[in-house]
Amino acid sequence: MVVIGFIKKNVPGVLLCAVVGFAAYLFGSKFPVVGGPVAAILLGMILAPLVRNRTVVQSGVAFTSKKILQYAVILLGFGMNISAILVKGAQSLPLIVTTITTSLVAAFIFSKILHIPGKISTLIGVGSSICGGSAIAAAAPVIGADDEEIAQAISVIFLFNVCAALIFPPLGAALGMTNEGFGLFAGTAINDTSSVTAAASAWDGLHGSNTLSDAAIVKLTRTLAIIPITLVLAFVRMKKEKTSGSAGFSFVKIFPWFVLWFILASVITTVFNLSPEIVAPLKWLSRFFIVMAMTAIGLHTDIVKLVKKGGKPILLGFFCWICIIGASLLMQHVMHIW
Repeated sequence: MVVIGFIKKNVPGVLLCAVVGFAAYLFGSKFPVVGGPVAAILLGMILAPLVRNRTVVQSGVAFTSKKILQYAVILLGFGMNISAILVKGAQSLPLIVTTITTSLVAAFIFSKILHIPGKISTLIGVGSSICGGSAIAAAAPVIGADDEEIAQAISVIFLFNVCAALIFPPLGAALGMTNEGFGLFAGTAINDTSSVTAAASAWDGLHGSNTLSDAAIVKLTRTLAIIPITLVLAFVRMKKEKTSGSAGFSFVKIFPWFVLWFILASVITTVFNLSPEIVAPLKWLSRFFIVMAMTAIGLHTDIVKLVKKGGKPILLGFFCWICIIGASLLMQHVMHIW
């Protein structure tokens, strides 16, 4: 009876997110610079006023934006063969650590200067430094961010993804970068996989090279930073909740258990060296779950309010982006890569 009640309560909303999400996924496949998650948020916000009987879908939409978002992060772990990534991405580790640290410090400093709330600045800092939408998806439930804050952060990340995909290839050429240098540059200074792919593919088209695989490996290595970042955020939140004596404080509720499942999925992939035939469908399902969750977030987001509040977060994202670019180029220069 409980299971039947759960299905009746959630299926309409989940199906709505799946149908709209599939349309967004197809659009994102056609236009990778935009990507499925951003298209999903936009479609969700556009369709939200057209949903007449919101009570029928409300529970399922909320379930999708919270739980399915976490399932997406767990499935993401099956695409992480830790040993292979670290072996091939070892050279990029100093750059990755530097750019992640730079972005997080920049987000903290400029959020204070601009008086931006902590949750949105954390999401923008984490999204800019690690891997865009996936990092935001992992961090959001840990810090208790709401749907509007998630949508705002994703929108900011999207803006600079597009800028990077368009600007980086000519910028790399103007700086006289080698193919190796540009692969590291794209992999460390662009935060979303689709935009890394777009920029590296454009570079390969111009130079007849094969930087896409190098850039992708660097990007995957960055993605592993989801684990320590989310755990640190969880412990910081737990400390704050405990210090403030908040009612209903619970270690069990706050701790990001889904990150442990993400780690387990990565370990399974690494230990058993899962074949691409097994991993590929799981990676696809992870991407689609993120698109579904972004659809749900769009359905919960007030587009007018989002636009009104957009100025300062965009400025914060810009500062983070510039700092990451500078840190990546400086480290390459120090390491005599480019």
